[in-house]
Amino acid sequence: MIGQREHVSGAHFGFTDRWGGVSAAPYEELNLGGAVGDDPEAVRTNRELAAKELGVDPARVAWMNQVHGADVVVVDEPWGNRPVPEVDAIVTARRGLALAVLTADCVPVLLADPVAGVVAAAHAGRPGLVAGVVPAAVRAMTERGADPARIVARTGPAVCGRCYEVPEEMRADVAAVEPAAYAETGWGTPAVDVVAGVHAQLDRLGVPDRERSSVCTRESDDHFSYRRDRTTGRLAGYVWLD
Repeated sequence: MIGQREHVSGAHFGFTDRWGGVSAAPYEELNLGGAVGDDPEAVRTNRELAAKELGVDPARVAWMNQVHGADVVVVDEPWGNRPVPEVDAIVTARRGLALAVLTADCVPVLLADPVAGVVAAAHAGRPGLVAGVVPAAVRAMTERGADPARIVARTGPAVCGRCYEVPEEMRADVAAVEPAAYAETGWGTPAVDVVAGVHAQLDRLGVPDRERSSVCTRESDDHFSYRRDRTTGRLAGYVWLD
């Protein structure tokens, strides 16, 4: 259920896999995405199961309506009955409030400065990489007292550069913004490496403590992949402070 978990100086990071939930095919089992066609009750149950596994109150998790942009919003409380914002990064200084990001090939980016007490979750697909969602999230953190030199950055399971085939023109457009994302598939065609691009951006922003998952979602049967399956569930990454 929780494929990767880490605790660093009071900051918690967790990434799910696809198992341990109640969703039926083609969303089996632990689909956490509410906008992919799955039974809403199954999604609600899955979110409760994942939160329980992490030791988080399901009512203290803030989600996003992700739109492949670079907008960031600061949150102090769960949305409750308020509309969930259409953004691709959320930031909080509220301890005990977990931030969640949904993915199924895009890069889930979790950031924390435990000293300043600020965390962020960002959704970085190819459009978000180009638009600068990760720099925007770091900027929102620093505006609230974070220091990039103290930020702990973790990226979760995502499609790797060897598997993310794109047209040559698209690769060139992405590489013009982020050269580190220039890649080639395992079969010799143009590709984009979003994970490498994200980590290059973090490096330039002065974030030294960075780790990436070794899992390629397209290659892993234990993870959802939109590029592989099209109709499928969503994984989640969670970050919060003690």
